[in-house]
Amino acid sequence: MALHPDFVRFAAVGDLHCTKESTGLLRGLFAAAAESADALLLCGDLTDYGTAEEAHVLADELGAASIPVVAVLGNHDHESDTADTVRRILVDAGVRVLDGEAVEVHGVGIAGVKGFAGGFGRGSLGAWGEHAIKVFVNEAIQEALKLESALAKLRTPQRIALLHYAPIAETVAGEPLEIFPFLGSSRLEDPLLRHPVTAVVHGHAHRGALEGRTVNGIPVYNVAKPLLLRSDPQRPPFRVLEIPREA
Repeated sequence: MALHPDFVRFAAVGDLHCTKESTGLLRGLFAAAAESADALLLCGDLTDYGTAEEAHVLADELGAASIPVVAVLGNHDHESDTADTVRRILVDAGVRVLDGEAVEVHGVGIAGVKGFAGGFGRGSLGAWGEHAIKVFVNEAIQEALKLESALAKLRTPQRIALLHYAPIAETVAGEPLEIFPFLGSSRLEDPLLRHPVTAVVHGHAHRGALEGRTVNGIPVYNVAKPLLLRSDPQRPPFRVLEIPREA
């Protein structure tokens, strides 16, 4: 598909949860994305248990995507403590896997980070008390700092933040209230206030809401594959964002 003169199309989806039995099951999705968009954004939980075998299956399936692919990892990709291996396999297949880095695709800047949990607003967990609590909160703070660093590197007029965990509570609404603190963190929203972007995409909340906005009005899209499938079973499970080109 030729690039549109007025905008760049990004197909975004997360939570593929590719298993060793997924051979042949994702190629159609990636082929459809390549027909609909100029680039593909993958919002974490690319594999189910974070194994090399699953990553190899996904890398092979991604051969159907004849467009640039940019991704972040999710919590499932860390399950087997071999996230570096998963990342290397995908990078070797041509995927740009971001972890606090920034890239430019068709003139649009993309800052990517997994993110972490911790809760939203007044419900955010504070770094007080036991050492284990402080370690947990520090992980959320470090992920937010990585996002801020990546955003600060971008000089493009149009920018996308690519996450796995949610930066706002609005897009996890629909999930049980008890698990809200484990679906994202307001600490991920803070860098977006200092370095505004055109759009944010994330996954993780399978039963959340399709979209919301940060306090400064940035659109946030939950593109978890199970949510997209449930919202519109007749369409391929990815969301297409049309990002305007600057004159």
